Amino acid sequence: MTSPVWHPYAHLKTQTPPPKVVGGDGPRFTLESGESLLDATCSWWCMIHGYRHPRLVEAIQRQADELCHVMLGGLTHEPADSLARELVRITPEGLNHVFFSDSGSVGMEVAMKMAVQYHYLRGKPAKHRMLTLMKAYHGDTAGCMAVCDPEEGMHSLFAGFLPRHHFAPAPAAGFAASREDVQPDLDALRDVLEAHHEEIGALLMEPLLQAAGGLNMVSPHYLRGARELCDEFDVLLIFDEVATGFGRTGKMFAADHAAVTPDIMVLSKGLTGGYLGHAATLATDRVHDAFIGDSELHAFMHGPTFMGNPLACRVALESLAVFEEDDYLGRIEALNGVLREELLDDAGLAEHPHVADVRVLGATAVIEVHDADSLEGAADFARTQGVWLRAFGRWLYTMPAYITSHDDMRRITDAMKGWFRSQAG
Repeated sequence: MTSPVWHPYAHLKTQTPPPKVVGGDGPRFTLESGESLLDATCSWWCMIHGYRHPRLVEAIQRQADELCHVMLGGLTHEPADSLARELVRITPEGLNHVFFSDSGSVGMEVAMKMAVQYHYLRGKPAKHRMLTLMKAYHGDTAGCMAVCDPEEGMHSLFAGFLPRHHFAPAPAAGFAASREDVQPDLDALRDVLEAHHEEIGALLMEPLLQAAGGLNMVSPHYLRGARELCDEFDVLLIFDEVATGFGRTGKMFAADHAAVTPDIMVLSKGLTGGYLGHAATLATDRVHDAFIGDSELHAFMHGPTFMGNPLACRVALESLAVFEEDDYLGRIEALNGVLREELLDDAGLAEHPHVADVRVLGATAVIEVHDADSLEGAADFARTQGVWLRAFGRWLYTMPAYITSHDDMRRITDAMKGWFRSQAG
């Protein structure tokens, strides 16, 4: 019997029945057939502790026995209060206020609404447009679609439905670029701000790593320059750390590479270790205090039903504890070493005629090809090697769980390289 589940990003005419997952343990999940697959994508980059981590499972079970849910409207509870304090502690200094929601897309919607209302309350209602970057991806809700890349992004057919915002060129200088090399990218950003700053309320960016837009890797100098430009033009800086947060770029947050504090930061995915949907939008005193006033318009009118869910907050607290106690940043550094050795140092891979570029940052690696057709069949090939890989567009990538062993990491990179070896010239 065909399942009534409508799967994401699937072409209904050509899709094949997806394999059914019945369990998981560590970096692997198990299929109904008994097949065990090493998850190279960490279930859309969120299962940073792998599957069935005993401490996270126990935290959910323990909290479920106390309180599964209560609305945060007019009430509070200990898991939400504790998680908010922990997030203030670990994020860049100055992000002192936490607004919870239930997904990364909603967290970004919250950030954009905060920015617009912030300027309105300061007497600048014209600053109601966003500025974002080409190659950006910020989510699939309507507000988020409007700030995704309008040309190469996946939402172009909705162009007539979406509000219009401003876009700056995607940074061309890579992660290791000098400030001088980054300057042309910053000049391009300045051009847009000079022309439109009177209506731009915020600059949104995925710091250092533009994930679903093609895994473009950006220099910390770009973040510093963007911070300076936002201050100059009275524009809020919003960091979308949904994908980059919690170690993915090699530091706890991508912002840490540049020692930059954004005005607003959005977290999700690794926040709960992937065990429950949850998100947090953090703001500085500057943003938060603008909402303190006497009029009805000073209230921030947003309130997801499941914001601050006790189960999600409790497992997020346990996820953070595991991350710090088990030295995950050290684990990520070691995984980075394996990725660099196996992919960047492989001259044969770099010289393969299908390969345009190979990039590694933290616990992220991508092989970019010239033509997306050359990746057709890569996922099936990897599965024969016991690895679950999911290419998209022109990018074959891995974002593994941080508990992945070095041998398993090499198994993943061998599957990636093996696909290209299997292709004739």
